Amino acid sequence: MDVRRDLIDYGKKLVEYNLTKGTGGNLSIFDRKAGIMAITPSGIDFFAIQPEDIVMMDLEGKVLEGRKKPSSEWMMHSQIYQGREDIDAIIHAHTTFATVLATLRWDLTASHYMIAVAGPDVRCAEYATFGSRELAENACRAMVDRRAVLLANHGILAGALDLANAFNIIEEVEYCSEIYYRAKSIGEPVILDRAEMDLMAEKFKTYGNR
Repeated sequence: MDVRRDLIDYGKKLVEYNLTKGTGGNLSIFDRKAGIMAITPSGIDFFAIQPEDIVMMDLEGKVLEGRKKPSSEWMMHSQIYQGREDIDAIIHAHTTFATVLATLRWDLTASHYMIAVAGPDVRCAEYATFGSRELAENACRAMVDRRAVLLANHGILAGALDLANAFNIIEEVEYCSEIYYRAKSIGEPVILDRAEMDLMAEKFKTYGNR
């Protein structure tokens, strides 16, 4: 697996699928056996990133390889990897509808069953300045038992065992956020109960490649 090329390709895909703007967002892959995190560089257009720009670092922040600065959100990625053995790939993006909910500081409730790719719902983490340890801690706390989290006044973050599934979670949470937004504009969405979402969680264990 060429992790550098995968990070570049999925970064481009975020833009092509209208899931982020400009340089907003970052992606990483964690080699748990080697203890090395590969992460996109800070402030570079996804279509301009070269393989040698991908930063290899440990989870304490020591850069092992790469000619650029790592993403300013590297601590958020690092803390999640340290606390979650079920996550080896993370995508953070500035999607439109999930960010609308995040600016309202709302959780995304189960108005559509596809939210089950992330959990019974998606919590909104408490606000903190981007790139800060506080934001990393807030995101980890709100993401407990979930595979995605909304970042207040900021965006969305999702994690999975690989980039393909992390990307799928970003897509589905954004879709569910748009449905919720549109439903709220004309009425009050009916929320699926926890028993149904528990059933969805079981069904999703054999849905796709998770």
